Amino acid sequence: MRDGTIEIEPGRFRETFGRWFEDFQIGHVYEHRPGRTITDTDNIHFSLLTMNTHPTHFDYEFAKKTEFGKPLVVSPLTLAILTGMSVSDVSQKAVANLGWDKVRLPAPLFPGDTLYGESEVLEKRESKSRPEQGIVTIRTTGKNQDGTVVCTFERTMLVWKRGHGPADD
Repeated sequence: MRDGTIEIEPGRFRETFGRWFEDFQIGHVYEHRPGRTITDTDNIHFSLLTMNTHPTHFDYEFAKKTEFGKPLVVSPLTLAILTGMSVSDVSQKAVANLGWDKVRLPAPLFPGDTLYGESEVLEKRESKSRPEQGIVTIRTTGKNQDGTVVCTFERTMLVWKRGHGPADD
């Protein structure tokens, strides 16, 4: 089952994702692949969806006058893509996200950059009120194609224990 599949009958396999609470070990790091190249369309669309009207994200002439000389990827898009990239590894079997903390953006991300992510397990504990679930905290790090860290954050999730929760069928 650790190869990402389960055998549902002899010779027939079903892809499966995520980890049960018991599968998480503090200190383990999961690299999220594939990477994701951020396009102008992604950036402009997300800016419009979220009503972010700062011209540094979509006005090339304005952006040329900034210290970066070109448009920046809107920060919540970076956070959203990194969260999405991590789902199949760390939260596919989650009940809910409990929070995001310590969001940092130490370097800019630009349209045309490729974003790669990885998550490290920081903490895990049994839920005090839900015996069939546990609480896991991870730190996700996003890097561009050159290995420059562009985003870090911690995320805490409520995760099903093995044998509980909705089936993967």
